[in-house]
Amino acid sequence: MHDCQLDDKGRLKLPSTFQQFLTSIAEKKLFVTSLDRRIARIYPISVWRENEKLIEGFRDRPQSARNVMFTAQDLGADAEMDSQGRVLFNTTLRKELDLQNQELHLYAYRGHIKVLTEAIYQERRQRASKTASESVELLERAGLK
Repeated sequence: MHDCQLDDKGRLKLPSTFQQFLTSIAEKKLFVTSLDRRIARIYPISVWRENEKLIEGFRDRPQSARNVMFTAQDLGADAEMDSQGRVLFNTTLRKELDLQNQELHLYAYRGHIKVLTEAIYQERRQRASKTASESVELLERAGLK
């Protein structure tokens, strides 16, 4: 988990570990969005394209798939990491998720970077703390080392 803030131009300076992850990928294009209007996500474009295929082919609840894709496109924009490790978040996404002028928390998960506001971070932290022991035991029984 890394802490950071958007600068006055709406750019997020990524910690060096995330910069290294993104520079190791052959394609430099990113897609910055939210799927739930709560948590921002930074996707390498190749990972985002895989998600698009999954969403387009999702038949169990097609309206849910259409809603997720609409939200992603409504709030999302293509981006690239600049030479100083910064990624621009578009104005719509910044306003909708209230990302400006506050501490943000980053972590990598399943091929993308999640960006949480302080309120979402505290909510998730509290929820995880309540079931931490049970969750670890469950995963250890499944093979967690």
